[in-house]
This record gives sequence, C-alpha cells and structure tokens, in this order.
Amino acid sequence: MTAAHHPWLAPPLDADGEGGPGPRTSRDWALDVGCLVVAAAVAVLALTGDLVSVPPAPGWAFAADAAGATAACAALWFRRGWPVPVGVVTVLASAVAPAAAIAAGVAMYTVALYRRFPLAAAVCALAVPAAAVRHLLRPVTFLPLTAWVLVNALAALTLLAWGMFARARRQLMLSLAERARRAEAEQRERAARVRRLERERIAREMHDVLAHRLSLLSLQAGALEYGSADAADSVSGAARVIRAGAHQALEDLRDVIVVLRDDHDEDAVTAQPRLTDVPTLVEESRSAGAEVRLDDRVIDAEAVPERAGRAVYQVVREALTNARKHAPGRPVAVVIDGSAGSGLTVEVRNPLPAPGAVTAIPGTGTGLVGLGERVLLAGGRLAHGPDDGDFRVHVWLPWPS
Repeated sequence: MTAAHHPWLAPPLDADGEGGPGPRTSRDWALDVGCLVVAAAVAVLALTGDLVSVPPAPGWAFAADAAGATAACAALWFRRGWPVPVGVVTVLASAVAPAAAIAAGVAMYTVALYRRFPLAAAVCALAVPAAAVRHLLRPVTFLPLTAWVLVNALAALTLLAWGMFARARRQLMLSLAERARRAEAEQRERAARVRRLERERIAREMHDVLAHRLSLLSLQAGALEYGSADAADSVSGAARVIRAGAHQALEDLRDVIVVLRDDHDEDAVTAQPRLTDVPTLVEESRSAGAEVRLDDRVIDAEAVPERAGRAVYQVVREALTNARKHAPGRPVAVVIDGSAGSGLTVEVRNPLPAPGAVTAIPGTGTGLVGLGERVLLAGGRLAHGPDDGDFRVHVWLPWPS
C-alpha cells in the first residue's frame, strides 16, 4: 500500500518500521512548503526582534542566530529522507540560534513519526541541553534557567508523544487498508473457486445424464444398422426407443441447464431420480438390447433416504453406461441390498471385454471419478476394478436406522 494509492496518508513504513524517502505526493509538497514557510516566518520575526530590541543584540549573536535559522530551515526540506540527521542538525542549531526553535520542533516531530521510539527519544532529549546552552548564551529574563529547561523538556516530550501517536495511527490505517485489500483478494479467489466447482458439477451432470441417454441411442442406431430388412417390427420398435431417448435426453439437458441458471440447490431440479426409478432405468437398457439382470433385495425402497436413493440410481446409471461403452453385448448383473442401520450396497458386474476389443462408443474417462465424488458426498464408499474376470463396481451408502 503506497502513498500513490492513498495520497492523503503519510508515507508508508517498511517492514522494519522505517519510512523511506519515496517520491513526494501533493500532500507532501503542501506540508513541506507549509512547514518551511512557517519556520522561516518565525525565524524572520525572531531576527527582527534582535534588531529592534533595546539594547539591540550583539553582532555575533545576530550573525549566529541568522546562520543557525537559515541552516535549520534549509534542512527541513530534507526531513523526510533523512529525519535523524536533520533532527540533530536543527536541534544543535537551536542551541545558538533561538530563531531556529520552530524548525527544530518540526524536525523532532518528524523523527518521532518516522523512526522508532529509542532513536526518536534520543534526538528529542538533545533539546534539553540545547535549551540550557541557549539560555546561557542569550538569557531569558522572565524565566530562570531551571524553569526554562523544564519548559523546553515538556515541549520536546509533547512533540515526541504527538509524533508517536501519529505514527501508531498511520500504522493502524495502513494495516486496515492492507487487511481490506487481502479480504478483497480472498473474496475474489473464493468466488473463482466457487465458479470452478460449479463448472465441475455441471460437467458431471452433463456426463452422467447425457452419456446414459446417448449411449442408448448409439446402441439402438447400431441395431438399426445391422438389422435385417424384413424385421419391420423390430426396426419400428428401435426407432420408437430412439425417439423416446432423444426426447428424454432433451429433458435431462433442460434440467442440467436449470442447475446452471438457478441459484437453488441441485435438489430443486425437477424429476430427481431415486431408488424406485432403478427398474425403469434397467428396462430402458433392456429395450435398447442390453442383457441386464436386476436383483433388488431392498424391501422398503420408499424408506431409503433421498440422497442415498439418488446415489444408487447414479451408480447403476454410470455402470450400465460404462458396460454399453466398453463391453457391448455382454450381460450385466445389478444387485441392490441393504436395510436401515446397516446401509445400502450396490454391486454391478459385467464380463471384461475381450483383449484388443475396440470400444464402439467413445468415453471421457471421468465417469467413475465423478461417481466417486458423488458417493463420497453422500457419505459412502466406492470400489471398482477387475474381479475374477468381471469388471466390478461396488458401493456402500449409509442408511440410518
């Protein structure tokens, strides 16, 4: 956070708490010129007093006062870049030049603002012996030496406290500005992460829903391509299934678009499938020519939790889709079992494709990955891979009692 971003803040502190010179902002120019003008005006008034006083000040005193005030005022222009040297020079100059007192005060405040307390206190402490020397060289008639020293010590302490307070306030403001900047950056990162997760979820929906429907269409198209010319009834039935599958694919696509456009939870999408819809899913595959055997051992399917039921449907759908892609024409066995308290188990088996077999339907290779994420979100476990000549997908899902 630099002065260029917040020109009405004092210049920044670095990691060690020290201020760097840096380029002057419009605020810096105004303050520096103002301090120089005020210090010079007070010095001119003090020098004028030396000339009109009765009796007038000695020539050596006037020369020392003029030289010290000039040096102190000129040094103020460099107070931002070199606050400690400027502070030492102006305080020492004020010992022989009363006209340099205002310049010395400005320099002490600058040291307290830009440097840490021990160094700032040491520079401000120089004002005490400087005041004593000034009183000895140019005695103040209305105050004794002790009172004069105490007054100057109190003034130096006030400048030190003022500068340290301004320093602490500036550090607080810069800290709050940095925290706000980091919060904005984290908010942008969080929003980008949410968008990325949403895109991934939509990609899973597109894959899971449309891959199932389109694989059915591909299977039926293959049956039409290789069917005999006189099998009019089977051709008509296959065409009817293709038409229904295309219509269902469009309906599923509409639901996925709802997920994309709607701010509500994905559960709000219409026609969310459940465990009771698995027989319909299996029948669709059978109508497309696949050999699927369903063994549903769940007694009370309506009592299955909705999330677990949807996960079972998605597992069976993905497994049937993969079987059509990678082992077309091979039998598939689906077993669903479980009860409240022990959980739901789903196992889908199909023979592994023959070595060197070419897959007719292309795949993305991410179906089981997305399925694993869904099962994990439902609190379950997924295992898949070759098992005794079959490809086995096994899922366990919680079913509280």
